Amino acid sequence: MKKEKLNLYKIFIYVALFSLAISIIIPIAWVLMASLKTAPEFYTNPWKLPEGFHFQNFIDAFQKAKMGQYFLNSVIVTALAIVILLIVALPAAYVLSRFEFKSKKLVNMMVMGGLFINVNYIVIPIFLMLLDWNKKVKALTGLSNLFINNRFMLAIVYASTALPFTIYLLRGYFKTLPRAFEEAAWIDGATHFKTMTKIMIPMAKPSIVTIILFNFLSFWNEYIIALTLMPGDMKTLPVGLVSLQQAARGAANPGPLYAGLVIVMLPTLILYMFVQKQLTEGMTIGGIKE
Repeated sequence: MKKEKLNLYKIFIYVALFSLAISIIIPIAWVLMASLKTAPEFYTNPWKLPEGFHFQNFIDAFQKAKMGQYFLNSVIVTALAIVILLIVALPAAYVLSRFEFKSKKLVNMMVMGGLFINVNYIVIPIFLMLLDWNKKVKALTGLSNLFINNRFMLAIVYASTALPFTIYLLRGYFKTLPRAFEEAAWIDGATHFKTMTKIMIPMAKPSIVTIILFNFLSFWNEYIIALTLMPGDMKTLPVGLVSLQQAARGAANPGPLYAGLVIVMLPTLILYMFVQKQLTEGMTIGGIKE
């Protein structure tokens, strides 16, 4: 009887996983096919395979819809945000996991509290604060884009909003690492900073890969903050897709729009294929001692 229940449970799991996979694969395949079709092909039968590879959709998306510039903006902002995030989060997580100090409980509470704050709810106060700073700096220096419509400032905001989750996950991973490695380094005369950079951070590579992937997906696909803080021509890909969608509707040519969607999706799919193993390992080990 128990064996029959176990087999039934396995069948249920397989059916659920298969259904989930189909629900993901079909939309991706449909978008890929639509990006290679001409307008008449798409409107005649959206589900039919394309008769040829109409790469003009991608050319139009890059040139006419400025998706190339938006792609570059997204790459710069995402890369800067991840670098800033790791520079701040790695030392913070290491200190919180390995050292004792008076305000440690307070800092831990603040980090945990940050996990429950949805940045979309506070994006307007962030915008008003940066706008006020921008006006003051402009009055003093004449520079008008230091805080608004600035890729570096958008990267700082992204990194700041991702700090609580990043510190939480890295702290949990650092706790799983044996102290013997640190003690051996200290006996050899290594400083705390050298121990962290030369021994502990390389050992935390699986968790760092997990952090990079999660935050890459978050920063790459983020829309609300980029729309609010980048009101000019310095749009990121998700914001640029809205302009492309409006242009596609007016021209009755959806091909460039779906080409833009492929441009947005492709980097995330490629990155996930390369780091899938490290992602699973980092998520599994990172929560052992939490």
